[in-house]
Amino acid sequence: QVQLAESGGGLVQAGGSLRLSCAASGRTFRHYAMGWFRQAPGKEREFVATISWSGLTIYYEDSVKGRFTISRDNAKNTVYLQMNSLKPEETAVYYCAAAGDAAATTILNRYDYWGQGTQVTVSS
Repeated sequence: QVQLAESGGGLVQAGGSLRLSCAASGRTFRHYAMGWFRQAPGKEREFVATISWSGLTIYYEDSVKGRFTISRDNAKNTVYLQMNSLKPEETAVYYCAAAGDAAATTILNRYDYWGQGTQVTVSS
């Protein structure tokens, strides 16, 4: 009922920046909290950032605080992740996800819909 499509990944040198986008379609976007997760090779998928439907509640994984910014534009059905000062260990597939409630959540299992991911590769 909700389709999510990430874009904006690519190859960047350490210290560089990328802006990821996630476009939603198929169902109203307004009342979904949105999140970003990442999965590095050989590791479990981990939480990165989340934003409530209103945009008023935001949580970040500790290691990205001060460097990453999550935002959303409900009129455009799009959520963004601005990533600055990227580190090689942050090389991963980045996924956006939608949770069917108004509260931001860091818990992976609370998300109902997932995109296919976009590859971010950070070289040293």
